[in-house]
Amino acid sequence: MVRKIRAAVLLLAVALVAAACSTLGYKFEAPQLTIVGVEILKLDLLQQELRVRMHVHNPNKRELPVSGISYEIEVAGDKFARGESERDFTVPAQGDADFDVTVMANAAATLLRYATSGARSDKLEYRLVGKVSLSSGLLRTIPFEQKGRVALR
Repeated sequence: MVRKIRAAVLLLAVALVAAACSTLGYKFEAPQLTIVGVEILKLDLLQQELRVRMHVHNPNKRELPVSGISYEIEVAGDKFARGESERDFTVPAQGDADFDVTVMANAAATLLRYATSGARSDKLEYRLVGKVSLSSGLLRTIPFEQKGRVALR
């Protein structure tokens, strides 16, 4: 009788651990980030201050409790700017959120090269690389890399 109780308790414990591991081990897909706008706040020859509006899409079935997003922006293959989000926010499950960041950039060389390259487009190609830091859960960072185009205004 004691053996049966021990076996039942052991089986129950194994089942509980397996269930806990399946919920704790949820693998987040990388969120999709796009730049939806860039506004020049301060402009001088050596350094520019820009407000970058970003859109985040969460493809996961769970919300993303974001404590920060750090990223680097490349334009036409050149490092353009880097920055971090300034506040915590939550992106709903399979939902979207927008946020603004202020970045300092040394864009003169990149923009000059773009302007003199003969490119005749009102959109600029970019590459965005970074990581999303989460405020809860076992998984604390999710890396991402995206490419896109942003309208020049």
